[in-house]
Amino acid sequence: MLLRGANAVGYTSYPDNVVYEFCKQARQHGVDVFRVFDSLNYVENLKLGIEAVRQANGVIEATVCYTGDVANPAKHPKYTLEYYLDLVDELVALDIHILGIKDMAGLLKPRAARMLVGAIRARHPDLPIHVHTHDTAGAGVAAMLACAEAGADVVDLAIDSMSGVTSQPCMGAFVAALEGTERDTGVSGEAIQALNAYWEQTRLLYSCFDPGVKAADTSVYQHEMPGGQYTNLLFQAQSLGLGSRWNDVKVAYTEANRICGDLVKVTPSSKVVGDFAQFMVSNHLTGDEVVERAATLSFPKSVVEFFQGFLGQPVGGFPEALRAAIIRDAPRIDSRPGASMAAFDFAQLRRDLEDKWGPGSIRDVDLLSAALYPAVFDDFQAQRQQFGNVSLIPTPLFLSPLEVNQEIQVQLEVGKTLIIRFIALGPLHTETAKREVYFEINGEPRIVTVVDQSTQPEAKVRARADPAQKNQLGAPMSGAVVEIKVAVGDEVKAGQPVCVLSAMKMETVVGAPADGVVETLDVALKDNLGAGDLICTVKKAGN
Repeated sequence: MLLRGANAVGYTSYPDNVVYEFCKQARQHGVDVFRVFDSLNYVENLKLGIEAVRQANGVIEATVCYTGDVANPAKHPKYTLEYYLDLVDELVALDIHILGIKDMAGLLKPRAARMLVGAIRARHPDLPIHVHTHDTAGAGVAAMLACAEAGADVVDLAIDSMSGVTSQPCMGAFVAALEGTERDTGVSGEAIQALNAYWEQTRLLYSCFDPGVKAADTSVYQHEMPGGQYTNLLFQAQSLGLGSRWNDVKVAYTEANRICGDLVKVTPSSKVVGDFAQFMVSNHLTGDEVVERAATLSFPKSVVEFFQGFLGQPVGGFPEALRAAIIRDAPRIDSRPGASMAAFDFAQLRRDLEDKWGPGSIRDVDLLSAALYPAVFDDFQAQRQQFGNVSLIPTPLFLSPLEVNQEIQVQLEVGKTLIIRFIALGPLHTETAKREVYFEINGEPRIVTVVDQSTQPEAKVRARADPAQKNQLGAPMSGAVVEIKVAVGDEVKAGQPVCVLSAMKMETVVGAPADGVVETLDVALKDNLGAGDLICTVKKAGN
């Protein structure tokens, strides 16, 4: 599995005992190899993850995240061959089992691959080397062949029908290229095709979720967006109404990375740059304009926390002038974040969760889920309480409704199967937007009442902020209101948090437009706002 060092499997740093407990539970539940990386290649965060895996008796695959181009150091002067070799030396000194090279954006070109893997192999002849890449630019098979020639022991590939573009390079092509050579993999083409036939059909089943990326994109060498983020960010951009401006998002991603100081970009640092880019596009800002106006802008929460130091310290440090303008009076962290955090109180969390969801309802794995993702865990538990364990439903029937008189079987456990037949759908009750659903379970008739989601009321027409009125606060981008921090009559300072918007895992803290008193508050919790919708107005104190 992937372990984000001190970030565990989350988007921020956690108290050390959370990371240790997570690794312990993961090992007990069957994880053996832990690919430990840090989104900034920050060694202090890596050390924590490595030690947590060691204590859990797991296999430590300490990982270097690759960015830049070691064959062209002038373009990325921080990320030279010497930088990577020094980093590998530090990891090897920690008594690791395997070295991972994580090329999350697919930037490792064949020549650079030979240089990097070859230099590491020369310096550490007995060190197992495992290379991971994405094929966004289309050069992945060539790069992995170069890694193999230079001495890599393992490379990551994907079965043909699941390979290419933002996925991993094609296994069939790689195996065929090495057939009959001294590096022949011994994997038969027939075996690959048997697997390929299965995954072709599986991919069709999930085609409604396919992002539609159909071709290689060599612009990745400019924007350096990780393969795993590329499709997610495309979907987020579409959801935020920026789908037609995808090229602008890619350009803004490049600019956001530049003004952040050229970061190693992998979750969660890549999320910071992605949130920053969407913020820039939504607000029609260039990188230089962000730097000039940083002291007055409402930035995404992830960007503010990154500059505070919650992810750790980036290579070469922060651009301090921009950092000061973004975080303002917020605390800053200049060392490993978890080192200054109090131990997490798991016992208290268990009591709180059992008070909320029922005595004896919380397993150890639930406890960790809630510690790492409290809001997501609450949503999950609420869904479970309403609908039960929907993972038992066959996938096609989860994605598409039953036809009248269609019958399915759902196995709850060994020897316990429900035979369900859909009979009819009742008329819509317009005053409640509900319908009755008629069906049979094991021959017994049943009726349930459900909300018809297709009949939801039209969205409220919201007031718009007037950009010419400096006392009016408009939403900087689309999102749902998840927190309100002021009330009408409160005295506020310019930039003081008024509310928090959330959209597609991105939270933005929106600050007051001016000093004064909140005259109107035009939003409520869970309101969905579009960019420019009025949030509040502020009048001068005493007026």
